[in-house]
Amino acid sequence: MYKLALITGGSSGIGFALAKALVAQGSDVCLLARNQNALETAKQALTETLVREDQQVHLISSDVTDYVSLSRVLNQWVQVYGCPDLVINSAGIAYPGYFKELDIDVFRRLMDVNYFGTLYVSKIIIPGMIGRGSGTIVNISSQAGFISIFGYSGYSASKFAVRALSEAMRAELKQYGIRIAIVFPPDTQTPQLEFEEPLKPIETRAISSQSGVLTAEQVAASTLTGLKKGKFIILPGLEGKLFYRLVNLFGNLQYPILDWMVKRARKKA
Repeated sequence: MYKLALITGGSSGIGFALAKALVAQGSDVCLLARNQNALETAKQALTETLVREDQQVHLISSDVTDYVSLSRVLNQWVQVYGCPDLVINSAGIAYPGYFKELDIDVFRRLMDVNYFGTLYVSKIIIPGMIGRGSGTIVNISSQAGFISIFGYSGYSASKFAVRALSEAMRAELKQYGIRIAIVFPPDTQTPQLEFEEPLKPIETRAISSQSGVLTAEQVAASTLTGLKKGKFIILPGLEGKLFYRLVNLFGNLQYPILDWMVKRARKKA
C-alpha cells in the first residue's frame, strides 16, 4: 500500500478513479487540479469511502503549467505532509482537429499541460524522493503516445513526449530507488472524451468508433495492477495490449494500414 499519493488531474476522469482506488486501499491522497469547486466535490466523494479513521484527503488548487506557482505550493505541502511515495501525473487535455486548421496556440497548450505539466511536477517532487531513497512516479500517456492518430497531431506529439521523458527518467532515476511507470490508455469514458467528440474530424471519428472504450475505473485498476507487477509499460485493456504489440511488429507496414483506414472512413462519410 502507498502511504501518500499525489495525483494531478485528480478531480475527475482517470485521476479521480485512481484516487478512489487508492483510498479504498487505505492510502492518503492529495488531489491537484485548477478548479477548486471540482476539487471540493471530489474530496466529498472520497471522504465518504475512507477506510481508516485517520485517513486524509488533501487538496491543492494549482495550474501544472505555472512552474513558479506550482513549485511554491507543492514544496509548502511537502514540508507539512512529507514527500509522497507515489506521484501520478494524470493532468491532461486533448484537442483534435486537422493539422492544417489547428492554431499554433493549441499545439503549445497541449505541450504545456501534457508534457511540461508532467515534467514540472516530477522535477519538484524528485529531490525529496532521492533524499529518501525511494518513490514511484506514474505518467499517464495515451495510445496516441505510441502511434500518432489522424486528427490528433498536437495531442499525439505531447503524449509521445511524455513517453520519451518517462523512458529517460526510468533509466536515470533507478539508481536512486525511484521507479517510473507509463500508462497508455485507449479512449476512456471521461469528461475529456465527451469534450473531444464534436471536434473530431470525420476520419478520426470513424477510426475511433472501431475501438472499444474503457471506463476510468478500468484504467485505474489496470494501472494499479501493473504497478503491483512491477511493470514499466502499462497497457489497460486487452485491445490496447494487442494494438501495442501489432504496432511494434508491423513497423513500416502500419502506415499503409492506417492510410487504408482513413480512406475507408472518408468513403463511409
